[in-house]
Amino acid sequence: MFKGLGNIMSVMRQARQWGAQMQAVNEKLKSLRATASTGAGMVEVEVNGLGEVLRVKIDPALVARGDREMIEDLIPAAVNQAVSKARQLHLEAFQSATSDLNLPGLEEMLAQLGREEPNAEA
Repeated sequence: MFKGLGNIMSVMRQARQWGAQMQAVNEKLKSLRATASTGAGMVEVEVNGLGEVLRVKIDPALVARGDREMIEDLIPAAVNQAVSKARQLHLEAFQSATSDLNLPGLEEMLAQLGREEPNAEA
C-alpha cells in the first residue's frame, strides 16, 4: 500500500529539482546576448537569451535621410534575426539542462523545436 506513496514522493522530488533547474536556466538566459544587424549594419538589435529586445541601434545617417520606410523594413528584419538566435540559445540551454533525463521522445521533440522557423508576421 505504501509502495506507491514512495514512487509519488520520488516523482515530486524530481519535479522540484526540475523546477530549480529551469529557474537556473532562465537566469542564465537573461544574461546571454544575441545580436543581429540588417541593411549593412544600419540597424542593429540586441536581445537576451529569452528573446527580450534590449537595444535597437539605428545609424544616424539613415535617420538623417528620413527614410522611414527603410527603417520600418530593417527593424523587424533585425529583430527577427536576433530572436531566432536567442531561440537557438534557449534550445541549447534546455538541451543541456535535460541531458540527464531519460524521457522517451524528448530528444526528438527538442530536435523538432530546433528546426521550427519563427513566425514571421510583418
